[in-house]
Amino acid sequence: MGCPRESRIEIERQMLSPLASRAELSKGRIKPEPECVIRTCYQRDIDRITHSKTFRRLKHKTQVFLQPEGDHYRTRLTHTLEVARISRTIARGLKLNEDLTEAIALGHDLGHTPFGHAGEGALNKYTKFEHNVQSLRVVDVLEYDYKGMNLTHEVRDGILHHRGVGTPGTLEGQVVQLSDKIAYINHDIDDAIRGGVLNIEDIPKEFVEAFGKHHGQRINSMVTDITASSDGKDKVAPSKAVGALIKSLRKFMFDNVYFGSTAKAEEGKAVDMIAALYEYYIKNIDKLPQGIRGLGCSEEQMVCDYISTMTDKYAIYEYDRLFVPKGWGIR
Repeated sequence: MGCPRESRIEIERQMLSPLASRAELSKGRIKPEPECVIRTCYQRDIDRITHSKTFRRLKHKTQVFLQPEGDHYRTRLTHTLEVARISRTIARGLKLNEDLTEAIALGHDLGHTPFGHAGEGALNKYTKFEHNVQSLRVVDVLEYDYKGMNLTHEVRDGILHHRGVGTPGTLEGQVVQLSDKIAYINHDIDDAIRGGVLNIEDIPKEFVEAFGKHHGQRINSMVTDITASSDGKDKVAPSKAVGALIKSLRKFMFDNVYFGSTAKAEEGKAVDMIAALYEYYIKNIDKLPQGIRGLGCSEEQMVCDYISTMTDKYAIYEYDRLFVPKGWGIR
């Protein structure tokens, strides 16, 4: 049998833009490994992320709406999958490396806390906690029984810089950075309309005229503009006009959905819950899993590591177990 990885490498040489990140030119892994016969290094990273426990737990973590009633609201997992699809479409249009783009997208939110940004804000009251930094910590340290995934430099860079803090070192990372915004702005509009927080008529006319009225139309308009305006350039970005509109639409969502809406009314309770868990574990470090206690990091980091791995359901379970009085009776 020939080497499928070598065949893929040859396809990349022929098909990708000179600006793309080719697998054969990767800066490698922290710990060098023999190459796979079938998969390129970026394809292996996709598999390592997808098969991780942290990735599976994303299905029980809040995207925006806390434990919504209904099967069709986004979770952190479905958000991640939507980012991956949008990212691959843009990467394909620009002849960038789709495998690298997908790996970054699938790993970008692995460090998110339970209850989304509300949980992140709760931990920030005690120590500087950034989910992009924690996502890198997940892949470097916490996963696979605290051995880490040993991902490539390019994937790790994209995960760390997806949030808009600094510029990713690859165009593929820049694609994910933009796709993250496109995904959450649009699917959060969709969920807000489904939940009665917004009506379709509430979307300002300027955005409807520019992007379209419906979910798929909006995404397609943004992706098409980004692809056209970035083709052949060493930066991935929308046109100036569309970039300004995306920024304004994001502000509209913050003003009308992310802050102060009825859908966010329960967030205070989530913040209090995470705060109570943090204060309990920082005083009872011996109650943390042995693996986390053996990492040799600060106690604050240990507690953040443990809480950030929790799903919404498990955080509620732990809070109930630790703080809610239980009934007693003679049996």
